[in-house]
Amino acid sequence: MLFNSLDFAVFLPIVFFLYWFVFKNNLRSQNLLIVVASYVFYGWWDWRFLALIAFSTLVDYLIGIELGKEGDRFKRRGLLIISILVNIGFLGFFKYYNFFLDNFITAFSIAGMPIKANTLNIILPVGISFYTFQTLSYSIDVYRRKLEPTRDWISFTAFVSFFPQLVAGPIERATNLLPQFYKKRIFDSSAAVDGLKQILWGLFKKMVIADNCAEYANLIFNNSSDYSGSTLVLGAFFFAFQIYGDFSGYSDIAIGTSRLFGFNLMQNFAFPYFSRDIAEFWRRWHMSLTTWFRDYVYIPLGGSRGSLYEKIRNTFIIFLVSGFWHGANWTFIVWGALNAIYFLPSLILGKNRKNLDVPAEGNRLPSFREAISILSTFILTVFAWIFFRVENMSHASSFISGIFTKSLFSMPNFTQLEGALTLLVLIAGFILIEWKGRVGQYAISNLGVKRSRFFRWSMYILIILSIDIFGNTSEEIEFIYFQF
Repeated sequence: MLFNSLDFAVFLPIVFFLYWFVFKNNLRSQNLLIVVASYVFYGWWDWRFLALIAFSTLVDYLIGIELGKEGDRFKRRGLLIISILVNIGFLGFFKYYNFFLDNFITAFSIAGMPIKANTLNIILPVGISFYTFQTLSYSIDVYRRKLEPTRDWISFTAFVSFFPQLVAGPIERATNLLPQFYKKRIFDSSAAVDGLKQILWGLFKKMVIADNCAEYANLIFNNSSDYSGSTLVLGAFFFAFQIYGDFSGYSDIAIGTSRLFGFNLMQNFAFPYFSRDIAEFWRRWHMSLTTWFRDYVYIPLGGSRGSLYEKIRNTFIIFLVSGFWHGANWTFIVWGALNAIYFLPSLILGKNRKNLDVPAEGNRLPSFREAISILSTFILTVFAWIFFRVENMSHASSFISGIFTKSLFSMPNFTQLEGALTLLVLIAGFILIEWKGRVGQYAISNLGVKRSRFFRWSMYILIILSIDIFGNTSEEIEFIYFQF
C-alpha cells in the first residue's frame, strides 16, 4: 500500500478511528490493532511475504527471551549469531543470491573454467532491508544488555511491523520505539496537527518534486547517449532532487503518521543538501541507517580510534557495506567507495566533526565561504548519485564520459525543456522553503508560527493546490527505496 494512494487515504482514517475511538482505553487492543493494520498494509503488496516477516519476528522474540535467561558468554554469543544468520541469511538470499552467482560464474569464466548455473527468479520482499535491521538492533541491544528482553509478543510484533515506517524506515532502534508500545498513549491534538503538517510536506516532496524530477531524470538517464554533456548534468541534478524528495518525503509521511498514533520516530533527514562537507552530509542523510552502521559496525571495528590506517580501513568498510546494503550491483559499491574517498580528507585532517551546527545559524544567508562549501559538497554528491542511478558500470562510464565533452558548455537540448524549466522554478521555491525552515525537524514545522492563522492556512492550502496542480495525482508512483 502506497502512502500516495487512494487505498492509504481510506486505510489511515479507518485505523485512526478504531485506534482512538474504539480501543482508546485498552493498550493491548491498540497494539493488536497496529499489528493487524501493519500486516494488512504489508500484505497489500504480496501476502506471501507475511510469513517471512512473521518468522523473522518470532526468531528474534525467542532469541531475546533466551538471551535474557542465559548467563554463559559463549552461549549468548551463539544465540546472537543465530539471529544474525537468520536475518542476514534471508536478506542475502532474496537480495544478493543472483548477484553472487553471476559474479561467481564470471570469475570462473575469466579463469578459463566456465561453469553452468541458473539464476533464480527471486522477488525481493518490500522493506526487507529495513525490518531485518530493525529486528537485529533488538537482538544486539539485548545481547549487549542495553535493553531488557520483552515477553510481550504483541508489543514486539507491533514494533517490528509498525506500518508507518515498515517499508522504508526510519530504521528504528528497539531502545527507542519498543518501550513506546508499553505505555498508554493519550491523544495529543497538537502532536496530531504537527503530524498532519509533516505528512502534507512529505506528500509535496514526493508528488511535486520527486515524481516530476523522475520524469526528466528517467528520460535523460535512459537515453543518455542521445544527449549533450549539459543535458546529462541536468539529468543528474534532477535525480538528486528525485531521490531526496522521494526518500525524505517517505520519512516525513512515516514520522507524521506515527505522531497521529502517539509515537515519536527519529528524524531521518536534516536538510542534507545544505551540508558544508561530506561528513556533515552523512550526519544529515538517512540518519537512521548511518547511525545504525556507526553503532553496530563502525564502532565495534574500532571506529576512529587506533592508527590512521585503521581509521581509513574502517571508513571504507562502513561506506562499502552501506553501498552494498542499497543493492546487488557494483554501481552501489562504487558509490559507497566514492563517498569514502570524499570523506577521507576530513578524517585525515581531523575535521570530520567540524560542522555540527545549523548552516548559517541566525543569519538569512550563508557567508561566501559557507556558500562555496555547500555548493561544492552538493556537486560532489550529485556526481556520486550518477552511480546510484545508472544500470551498470558500462552505463556509468558512458554517462560520465558524455558529460566531460565540449557539449558540457552548451545549452541543454531535449524535447521537454520547457517543462523542465518550470520544474527548475519549483525546485528553486522548494530549496527556499527548506532553507527558511532548516532549523526545524522538517521545513514547514515552524514556518509561519509567528504569523496569523490566516497566513498559515493560506500556506497549507497553497501546498495542497500545488500537489493538485503539479503533482502526478493520476498515477501512483512507488517510492525509490522500496527496491532496497
